[in-house]
Amino acid sequence: MLTTVRNLIRRTRQHHAIEHATLHVLAARFPHRRMAGYSDPGGFTIFGDLPLETVRRGVSDALLQLQSGQAELAIHPNCGTNLAVTALLATTAAIVGGGRSRDPLARFAGGLALVMPALVVAQPLGLRVQRYTTLAAVSDCWIKDIRPLSGGFVKAVRVEFA
Repeated sequence: MLTTVRNLIRRTRQHHAIEHATLHVLAARFPHRRMAGYSDPGGFTIFGDLPLETVRRGVSDALLQLQSGQAELAIHPNCGTNLAVTALLATTAAIVGGGRSRDPLARFAGGLALVMPALVVAQPLGLRVQRYTTLAAVSDCWIKDIRPLSGGFVKAVRVEFA
């Protein structure tokens, strides 16, 4: 049971790394295109208006680059991990900084005094946390399928691994 859970976490971290690398590759080819991704134990989904063949090529290139040692591609500045770290730090700072004063202005000032430094620290800390939410060692990952997903207005491509 524990081995299965560890394997699911490891696969998700690997897929997260490949997702980030793919987004880096695609952003270089389509610099003004909006894209997002979501990883899970089976693979990842890229959301955005992108041609299927372009995503296929991007995933393949990203996988090869990670396998050749370009581990920095596993870290992405727009990762949801950064957002989660920012939300956690800012919320904690606001609660702690607000204190127990009954004066709303004092609570606001105290919260603001701690939220601002929390926001400054959040970005580099989020990038560090990604070292635990991604795993660039992907030599045992093989693409199983890359297919478009249809869902109304949202365009996406699903990438699955064997």
